[in-house]
Amino acid sequence: MTSTFNRNNPNHPTTTTTINSNSNNYNNNTTTTVSPLKPVYRLLCKHCRTIVCARGMRAILLADTKIELYSTDIPATSIQLMDKDYLTRTCHCRIRDVACRECGNIIGYHVVAPCHQCLQAGNNGHFWMFHSDACQPQERKDISGKRTILWNNLPRAEQDLDFLMGTTIPYDQMCR
Repeated sequence: MTSTFNRNNPNHPTTTTTINSNSNNYNNNTTTTVSPLKPVYRLLCKHCRTIVCARGMRAILLADTKIELYSTDIPATSIQLMDKDYLTRTCHCRIRDVACRECGNIIGYHVVAPCHQCLQAGNNGHFWMFHSDACQPQERKDISGKRTILWNNLPRAEQDLDFLMGTTIPYDQMCR
């Protein structure tokens, strides 16, 4: 689950903080909140290049800060929950693997039921996680195609046309 950085619980496996796009340094305050100035990413399955997320945010896993992942607030129709829920190693969150509907490869997980401890740590409502080694990120651009869309400018999911329309990748960008 993406949330504020809780320095009192640095080993929590599902609590993540986002990486500042301008710097890899963390704020020295006791907590670092998710910045609304983060770029929005479109995520493609690395196995088949299907768009699996139109509203991705870059994040790191606090239990192991070497692990980068992406999170989102709303799942796309191109992903599928798999099999059964299971518990994380160091908390009581129930999670379930998520696969790409096009190729069937596991590309992340969904926090089905966050535990009390994680909910108390605060969160940004992102319960869908994507493994960075399973997805290829692309910064979303505005209608002009020149400026990167930031989270503070992103419309709500029900008003986000890129999300609602299930965007496709232009052929010339796919062949790079």
